[in-house]
Amino acid sequence: MDRSILVVHRPAAGRYTAQFRAVAGAAAGLGVRTVVLLPEGEEAPEAEGLPCYHADLDSTAAVRAAVDRIVTEHAVERIFPLFEGDVLPAAHSRRDHGIPGLVPDQALNFRDKNVMHRRAEELGVRVARSRRPDTVGAVAEFADAVGYPVVVKPYAGWACGDTYRVDDRADLDRVWALMGDDRHEYRVEEFVRGAEYHVDSLFQGGEPVFEQLSRYTYSVLEYRDEPGGTISRKYGLTPGERRILELNAVVLRGFGLRTGVVHAEFFLQDDGAVVFGEAGARAGGGSIVPAIEAGRGINLAGEWCRLELDPGHRPAARLGPEIGTEYLGSPAVGRITGITGAGELTALEGVLAADVWKGVGDVLAPPTRSNDVLGWYVCEGEDFEDVRARFKTVRDAFHVRTERV
Repeated sequence: MDRSILVVHRPAAGRYTAQFRAVAGAAAGLGVRTVVLLPEGEEAPEAEGLPCYHADLDSTAAVRAAVDRIVTEHAVERIFPLFEGDVLPAAHSRRDHGIPGLVPDQALNFRDKNVMHRRAEELGVRVARSRRPDTVGAVAEFADAVGYPVVVKPYAGWACGDTYRVDDRADLDRVWALMGDDRHEYRVEEFVRGAEYHVDSLFQGGEPVFEQLSRYTYSVLEYRDEPGGTISRKYGLTPGERRILELNAVVLRGFGLRTGVVHAEFFLQDDGAVVFGEAGARAGGGSIVPAIEAGRGINLAGEWCRLELDPGHRPAARLGPEIGTEYLGSPAVGRITGITGAGELTALEGVLAADVWKGVGDVLAPPTRSNDVLGWYVCEGEDFEDVRARFKTVRDAFHVRTERV
């Protein structure tokens, strides 16, 4: 059997298409075949010509059974889950067949926030105070102790799905009703104030071989009308920012990562304290991957594959200017009759890349969450404030016209 990798791919989430192509392309460049595991009933044009299998990806048992079959037909050397929810099933499958990479005990550090925060504390890293939401009274008692607002989130969620900021007791009662009988799937945390950062890292042999620190231009849980942006921090780092990079390495080593890609989040408070937020054993979401590719010259997903398959590989990243990326949004509602295209955005000074997901004829409903967005762009600048100013220039140039449906 030929050397192979297995990629667990969800094509319906279009943002993973580019990552899939990067992984498959990197493997092909090393003479390794890509085998694809897709959700039941779904096909992926980008996987045409490759061996494809199907399973209920939301069932760990079904994934493991599918991998059992795949390994009898292909010499699978590594498994690459691109989506957060596939990290743990992939870990079980690795253990089943002795495939290198995260196994369940390690993967839980990246998937279960109860485990994640407990392990970070054991490593000497500060985390938000938390409580299990056993009863509404327990949550109210916790909120009184740490002060409102508090955050209610799934312990094994991703992005900001089903995450609530609770501002007072009346708000708690409202959120408690939304949680219903599923409260055992949630956790409650104190609201950590401070500048929010993320570190996108590549590890090999237990050591970082690439890392980029970036700062969000907004607070995810205080999102209102401004699309979400993030800007790299590569020059003139403050002591607090350098501390984030140090703690990132401590956390990832302590979580058991040997080789892989991780998107981790931290808070830097006004007094210089660093608080660990969370970490996912996958490439960053949104436009983080294309932003790093535009600014640093490497694709995180493709580099992850090369690092796994070639022990001697090192990412050849450039430093370059500061890079920022922001979602595109609009208050417009109704059927789109006109919209600024990606080509018009990349023609603007300093804009390196863009993607617009909506077009004429699509219908826009009122935005309800921070990820109700229309696309993204990447731009460069001299420093954080310069990039942030460019964000406004691009945002002002992006127009959406609609008509009532």
